[in-house]
Amino acid sequence: MRHVRHLRSSFKAACGCGLAALMSVSLVHAGAAAAQSYPTKSIRLIVPQSAGGSTDLVARPLAQRLGAALNQSVVVDNRPGAGSVIGTDLVAKAAPDGYTLLAVAASVTMSPSLYQLPFDPVRDLAPISQLSALPNILVVQPSLPVKSVTELIAFAKARPGQLNFGSSGIATGTHLSMEMFMYMTGTKLVHVPYKGGGLAVNALLGSEVQVNFATISTALPFVKNGRLRALAVTTARRSAAAPEVPTVAESGVPGYVYASWIGLLAPAKTPQPIITRLSAEAVKIVHTPDMKAMLALEGSEPVGNSPAEFAAIIKTEVARWMKVVKAAGIKAD
Repeated sequence: MRHVRHLRSSFKAACGCGLAALMSVSLVHAGAAAAQSYPTKSIRLIVPQSAGGSTDLVARPLAQRLGAALNQSVVVDNRPGAGSVIGTDLVAKAAPDGYTLLAVAASVTMSPSLYQLPFDPVRDLAPISQLSALPNILVVQPSLPVKSVTELIAFAKARPGQLNFGSSGIATGTHLSMEMFMYMTGTKLVHVPYKGGGLAVNALLGSEVQVNFATISTALPFVKNGRLRALAVTTARRSAAAPEVPTVAESGVPGYVYASWIGLLAPAKTPQPIITRLSAEAVKIVHTPDMKAMLALEGSEPVGNSPAEFAAIIKTEVARWMKVVKAAGIKAD
């Protein structure tokens, strides 16, 4: 009798395993079939920023070209508010069917260290591709007696708390890139936040502050006319917009990398074949001559990496900003 019960249990277990395997295969085939017919209707591309903002300026030409490649319209839907949280949350909670996408800036990796979010950017979003990277540029007043990153570090260490740096606001990229610099170099500068990157650069020009990590598009014209001195760019490689300016990492701060990027994502659990197709199209689009030229006008460069590569960047940056924000004691407005 025991033997019969054992056989029945084994049979049920085998049936259960077989059913699970069958369901798994069925889901894979369903996802592949969905990708082959995708898309059958228009796609909504949510931009969690106002029209005309830096993310929007990349999202709109991308949407136009992506729509042409997919033979369906891709409609940009601006949903600004709460530092991009409102629009991003809409995508995180949308159906994972490839018909709601997100174009978002690197601030999505900073938000978890500053706010209680209604979503987790690692768990609730599926990376498709990083579209572009925009470096910040470390600039100083020409009157400041430093001509390199190592000289700035030495100068600041000899005068802790005596140098001011400007930013476009608390917890923005221009602020946090300096916080990371101070964290990695053991320096202490005083933060003076402004209501925008242009105002922060004007403050530097007017000697209200001595140092800025500014967006390259904002600061470079003043570097070229000699009103500011560029020490380094924040990306892993030198910028094509200013190839003569070294990176922070090669200037004595190994491992320092900050890039203000724009990326394309979808809700988590979007079928992998759809993610793969969208990624392939996005990569092709950002490397077309007209898109490269458009990005270059802003000092940006095309990236177009794989979903796995983009996912690794997001995960790394979320962890890094958690560490930097905690060490610096930064509180959001």
